[in-house]
Amino acid sequence: METITLGQKAPFFLLKDKDGIIHSLQEKKSNYVVVYFYPKDNTSGCTLEAVNFTRDLNKFEKKKTSIIGISGGNEKTKTEFCKKNNLKILLLSDPDFEVCRQYGAYGKKSFLGKSYMGIYRKTFLIDKNKRIIKIYEKVSPQVHSQQILIDIETMEKKQ
Repeated sequence: METITLGQKAPFFLLKDKDGIIHSLQEKKSNYVVVYFYPKDNTSGCTLEAVNFTRDLNKFEKKKTSIIGISGGNEKTKTEFCKKNNLKILLLSDPDFEVCRQYGAYGKKSFLGKSYMGIYRKTFLIDKNKRIIKIYEKVSPQVHSQQILIDIETMEKKQ
């Protein structure tokens, strides 16, 4: 598992969305990019997080901020997830978990005493130079979107 540190260049990636279109971090020309990793499409916490990012999408766009959600699954699971929950954010498939590993968002987890490999709920705030400026290790799906908006506002006031 990779270790990501503040100030370093964000790892490059090419991943497909629900329509099979390939996206990269480098193509984003916004002031900020939120890259968030979530365990699985259509699970309760992941749905709540994605719905909240969609709800706040206009606020992020006003702040010139792009949202990218990454998890396993494929185009079909992403399509179903987006359709079922009316999601408007960009969700990308990382079926072999390679990008998750590069960002240190994949590893051993445990639930009810059983260990397994999976994606950690983890987020990176990246600036326009593609440098990591904030890492969210402990994410609460209920308030995460709002927390990031507050952090961006705080950063903008300091500039």
